[in-house]
Amino acid sequence: MADNIARVFADAIATDPNRPLLTWYDDASGERTELSGATLANWVAKTANLLVDELALGPGGTAAVLLPPHWQSAAVLLGCWSAGLTVQPAGSPDAEPPGEVDVLFAAIDRVAEADAWSAADRYALALHPFALPLREVPAGFADYVTEVRAHGDHFTAYPPGGPDHTTLRARAATRAAELGISPGDRLLVDVDRYPDPLDWLLAPLSAGATLVLCAHPDQTRLADRQSTERITHTLP
Repeated sequence: MADNIARVFADAIATDPNRPLLTWYDDASGERTELSGATLANWVAKTANLLVDELALGPGGTAAVLLPPHWQSAAVLLGCWSAGLTVQPAGSPDAEPPGEVDVLFAAIDRVAEADAWSAADRYALALHPFALPLREVPAGFADYVTEVRAHGDHFTAYPPGGPDHTTLRARAATRAAELGISPGDRLLVDVDRYPDPLDWLLAPLSAGATLVLCAHPDQTRLADRQSTERITHTLP
C-alpha cells in the first residue's frame, strides 16, 4: 500500500493521463469543467512547488483548507499532500478546531472564517470556472490562481509523505470499499451530500475511479448526465 497520498494520485492517472479524470458540474450556475489526469497533475505540481519553493514547507508542515468540493479544491488538497503537509480540510468530520497552521487556503466567501486560524501565509480562491484571478484580493491574502501559475509544472513528492499519510491512505481504501467504488468506475458524486474530501476525492482515487462531481444537482438532468458521462456508479 502506498504510504503517501501523492502515490495514490500518481497511480490513479498512470494508465492514461489524458483521459478525463475529474469533471465538475454546478447545476446552479451551469458550470462544467473537465480535467484530464495530466491537467490536474499540472495544477497539483504547481501547488506543491508553491508550498515548497516559496514557503519552504514540507513533511511536518500544516495547512488549513477552507474550500468546498471543487476541481480547484482537488488541486490544492493534492498539492498540499504531495508536499507532505498535514491538511485540515473543510467538510471532514475529523477536522481539528481552528488553530495554528503554516498555510491557509480559503474560498473568497470564507475569508472571514479564516480569522479563527493563525497562519503565516494565506491564499484566497475565487473558484472561477475558468480559473480567473480575483477581481479584488482581500487584505492579508494572496490570490492563489495568480501565485500558483508562476511555479513549475513538475514536482517529485517526498517518498515518506506526511506523518498522517499512511493512516489517511488506509482510511481512503476502507471508505472506497464501504461506498462500493470499484477500479475503472466513472463515479457520480453529489458533493452537497458528500462534502468530505475522503469521499469525493481520496476514496475514488484510491480505488482507481474517475470522477464526475456535481454541486446543487438538478435531478431533471440526471438521466442525461448518466448517459453523456458514461456513469457506472453513483454514490448512494
